[in-house]
Amino acid sequence: MPIQSHTMKRTLFFIAVGCLAFGALGWALVQKMRGPALAGYEVTARPLVQTVVATGRVAAVSRAQVGSPVTGVVVVRRVQEGDLVQPGDVLAVLRADDLEAAVLEAQAALAQLQQSTRPQAQASLREAEARLAQASREAQRRRDLFQQHMITRETMEQAIQAETISRTAAEQALLTARSFVTGNPSEAAARARVASAKAQLAKTTIRAEVAGTVLTRNAEPGDLVQPGRILFEIARSGDTEVVVPLDEKNLEVLAIGQAAVCIADAYPGRPFPAKVGFIAPSVDPQRGTVEVRLTVAPVPGFLRQGMTVSVNVETGRRGRAIVVPNDALAVTDGNHAALWLVVNGRATRRQVQLGLRGLTQTEVTAGLRAGEWVLADAQAVLAQGERVRVVATGMTVDPATRKELPVKLD
Repeated sequence: MPIQSHTMKRTLFFIAVGCLAFGALGWALVQKMRGPALAGYEVTARPLVQTVVATGRVAAVSRAQVGSPVTGVVVVRRVQEGDLVQPGDVLAVLRADDLEAAVLEAQAALAQLQQSTRPQAQASLREAEARLAQASREAQRRRDLFQQHMITRETMEQAIQAETISRTAAEQALLTARSFVTGNPSEAAARARVASAKAQLAKTTIRAEVAGTVLTRNAEPGDLVQPGRILFEIARSGDTEVVVPLDEKNLEVLAIGQAAVCIADAYPGRPFPAKVGFIAPSVDPQRGTVEVRLTVAPVPGFLRQGMTVSVNVETGRRGRAIVVPNDALAVTDGNHAALWLVVNGRATRRQVQLGLRGLTQTEVTAGLRAGEWVLADAQAVLAQGERVRVVATGMTVDPATRKELPVKLD
């Protein structure tokens, strides 16, 4: 009996092992028939925002460079970097002894004309007119005496000649006096010389021509400055831009007027809006970038020239879009791509049309519907119609809130 019982146990053991082996083999065959297990995504529709992300710097729309129009030595400098100035504010003062002397000389010449030369000319005119009157009376008496045969003709002619000389002298005195009346060319020229001397003197006081912020100063008391040297640089108030060098591959999606959100590195909690105001007409061949300028309005008070700013330019928006991760797409040209669609457990190559494209996700505008499954590896080596098993892979979206996610481009 003991021998028979032992034999029976061994038989049952081998039977169990055989059943397990057979079952494992059967399971393997079933799995093989179902195909390999591959990662995949379930296609869903959701809101989509496409943005271009880059880093730029704050810059003034324009800068005024202030220099000295005359040569001189700086006596006083009244501003420094960061000061706010208004048109007419004094930035620096130059020594101007020679120009002050020139003003005094021109003023003295004008005063001499008005107070000395003009009265003298008028007095000379009165004297010449008196002599003419006397010569005319004398000439008339001589005529009368000649008619009475009391004097010779020669004596009469001498009186007439003296009258003529006096008349000529009076006419010359009149012309001289008229040349010195108020507003005459001589006085106008003298006044112009005074104005010119004062204008030259005014150039030694260097003033701001625009309202803005002083960015740089290159003048100190005692410096000798000359025309052409930039002494101060002023960023104009009001208009401010964020200058961003973007990769040229983003040109296709950029357009004037697109909205942007900017965040200064120094103030990460205070984002501010901007708009694309300028796209450079040329590309930097060395860096492969295109300069884009964002107009900022209103300008936050905390912005400073040269600040580093992170920029998100919204280049496209969809209220509801079919989105597929980029690794599931094998782009064939600019607007089309191929992917592996899984239908009834079989892989099918599908051509789709693309819309908004980003670094991680791309919109499919034709060839795909929500609820379908695609393989995560667009380059998987499979035969058309081959059986596969999809292992779900999470997409970059919050499954609880289904909030709109930005698609970021380089």
